[in-house]
Amino acid sequence: MQQTYPFLFLIITIFAFFMNVLGLMQLVPLYVTLPFLFISIYLTIYSFTNQNTYRRRMR
Repeated sequence: MQQTYPFLFLIITIFAFFMNVLGLMQLVPLYVTLPFLFISIYLTIYSFTNQNTYRRRMR
């Protein structure tokens, strides 16, 4: 399940980008689309760079 999150966030980012283009054409308010785009880009980058490493104690 964790491997599907980056690709899900990537699809959401693409959708947010097209919504932002509609916002630039003044069809959708920009104050709605810009935070949505920012949050989706942030979650996409975070999910691709997050590494779940197991760090055990050295004896």
